[in-house]
Amino acid sequence: MTAENGPAPTALSQPPDASAFPPGFLWGVATSAYQIEGAADRDGRGTSIWDTFSRTPGKVVNGHTGDVAADHYARYEQDVALMSELGVGGYRFSVAWPRIQPDGRGPADHRGLDFYRRLVDSLMENGIEPAITLYHWDLPQALEDQGGWLNRETSYRFAEYAHLVADALGDRVKIWGTLNEPWCAAFLGYGKGIHAPGRTDAAGSLRAAHHLLLGHGLSVPAIRAAAPAAEVGITLNFYPVEPDSDSAADKDAAHRIDLLQNRLFLDPVTDGAYPADIRAHVEGVSGTAHIHPEDEKAIGAPIDFLGVNYYSSYRVAGGGEPSGPSEWPGAEDVRFIDRGLPRTGIGWEIDADGLRRQLVRIERDHPGLKMYITENGAAFDDAPTPEGEVHDADRTAYIEGHLRATRQAIEEGADVAGYFLWSLLDNFEWAEGYGMRFGIVRVDFDTQVRTPKQSALWYGNVALNNRLPD
Repeated sequence: MTAENGPAPTALSQPPDASAFPPGFLWGVATSAYQIEGAADRDGRGTSIWDTFSRTPGKVVNGHTGDVAADHYARYEQDVALMSELGVGGYRFSVAWPRIQPDGRGPADHRGLDFYRRLVDSLMENGIEPAITLYHWDLPQALEDQGGWLNRETSYRFAEYAHLVADALGDRVKIWGTLNEPWCAAFLGYGKGIHAPGRTDAAGSLRAAHHLLLGHGLSVPAIRAAAPAAEVGITLNFYPVEPDSDSAADKDAAHRIDLLQNRLFLDPVTDGAYPADIRAHVEGVSGTAHIHPEDEKAIGAPIDFLGVNYYSSYRVAGGGEPSGPSEWPGAEDVRFIDRGLPRTGIGWEIDADGLRRQLVRIERDHPGLKMYITENGAAFDDAPTPEGEVHDADRTAYIEGHLRATRQAIEEGADVAGYFLWSLLDNFEWAEGYGMRFGIVRVDFDTQVRTPKQSALWYGNVALNNRLPD
């Protein structure tokens, strides 16, 4: 991929019949295990790095943990019924590695597999397509104690785990994602240290990124061996990047951020090799001794789809001063420019057209690559009325804007097969704890009562009709 340095976001021009989506478009919702399941000590589940991190004082806002979360482990049938009532056709969820292998190795614990069997059966009984993500950041702590993703062996343990889950569920589950947002796992977890496991090692974060990609590549044939009919892919988080000016310094800043955010993860997966500029960047920060001769071929194992997570875009400039641990190894000097756009409750700028630009760019650079939008959504401050209703017009507007951008990208040739809204439920939002609510269903974390918000009813209507309101 090459950096897209286009103009600032502008109003979308609508194609003909811009409200209708292609026949068979999959409308879904998404969650992840640690953020909603709870039951941290039930049925043999082992300790994950997020258990350790969130229980460490000062790591998560208000000392929150995912020990209970939205109690989905006990309430999954209620949550599946909610999805059915809304009319969504797909559910993207992650499997908790510590439920399957408490120490990250060895035979599977049947109790963990049985939970996901029950969940998948419930989904299918309600006509909802299950879509599994195998890794959404909850690495078994026992593996982290041996180096985690800094240790090459973790890639091989991941492939073994992937085979166990696919062998158990591959007869019923078609859509399989290996990793969710390895950028976050590598650079927030091992670089800046604000996500589990909380390490601050710039060179190590690039090694972790490579080992995550290697784990993906090794797991693709492992999944297919157990589930020959599986549709296998990876989910990456994309941010279009533009320079603040035409200066050489700003263009270089945009190139480096685009390289780290987008191309470092997608290019080797689709092309089976790191491009020369990525290799040069990695060499300058960490060296490349951790990239073994056959690794790139393994990472390039053919995929059936790309999961696209999208929340915002960046405008950047050069000339900043590095300050402390960073999620940008080799680009610590880059400044991120406030464009004055509206922001969500978590502080992310809203740029719906950035999603269109990103989808079109992927199609341009990797023609014919099937995509699912696997996450897109917004946190806003939600409060129920005295009657118990949640009026979240800002979230509805956010979703509608991004769906219209998706529809326009399809019109421009992007092969987008489905959209999974983040998130079904309010949940444990990682280092932000329970203060940031992304759900279209409100969760009262004291009582675990679920209340569909107005955005849920709006989105369900879109899914049922396969079109946006005119």
